[in-house]
Amino acid sequence: MKKLLLILTVAFSIFVLAACTSSKTSEIIAETAAGSITKDEFYNELKSRYGDVIIQQMIYDKVLADAYTVTDEEIDAELIKIKDSYGDQFEMILLQNGYKDEDQLKLDIRSDLLMKKASTAGVTVTDEEIKQYYESLKYEVRASHILVDDEETANEILEKLNTGEDFAALAKEYSTDTASAENDGDLDYFRTGEMMYDFEKVAFALEIGEISDPVQTDNGYHIIKTTDKREIEDTELQPLEEMKDEIYDTLMNNKADLNAVQDVISKADIKIVDRDLEDVIS
Repeated sequence: MKKLLLILTVAFSIFVLAACTSSKTSEIIAETAAGSITKDEFYNELKSRYGDVIIQQMIYDKVLADAYTVTDEEIDAELIKIKDSYGDQFEMILLQNGYKDEDQLKLDIRSDLLMKKASTAGVTVTDEEIKQYYESLKYEVRASHILVDDEETANEILEKLNTGEDFAALAKEYSTDTASAENDGDLDYFRTGEMMYDFEKVAFALEIGEISDPVQTDNGYHIIKTTDKREIEDTELQPLEEMKDEIYDTLMNNKADLNAVQDVISKADIKIVDRDLEDVIS
């Protein structure tokens, strides 16, 4: 739970209250010796500070709720997970993050579940993937990479590597990741969950010394070379069966595609009447 989002939840409830109760003749909601504050002034102030974030969230919730169903049981199950993760500190964390009560938190849980359902529609996780992920938690790998902006350049580099050219030299020449390029492309050791999923999935699957085909991530196209693997000595894993649900959720989140959410939003024929907010959905 990101603190900014949680603070905005409080603003959201106030914003909606102001919007729903506003009238043509703006009522006074606070009086001071220096002057009064009207509902219109209150509403406009909230809109100027939080309006774009709130209206976007409200639109997403409405559109996604029309396409996907989130049940009370699903919300309660997520709430239990959150409570279990914080234990006795849950009530304190709830208040510290601006929630008046669990019902306010449930509104955010509902929004999160709608986003998750939209972004993972059609996504599957197999038992074999769960097992592979579990095994990867037992060790860390060291890898080098060459990062470029387009697939064509990545394929050209791969051809050079296949004809025997030096990986380190090509990293220095081509890689847009200047920090690693200065060190022959080396990224040092990393564990599962420390890199982007598509990158680390390949790095962990490669044999030592093996070089990958181009791998696309949000950063561009990578040529990956795994240079070492070693067991993690300071980690004791629970049995696979006890971690299966947690790993399943992790893999579903890793495979989530936000473009799928945008596809749903783009088909919703959204029109924002308020000119101050008309650019929040591009």
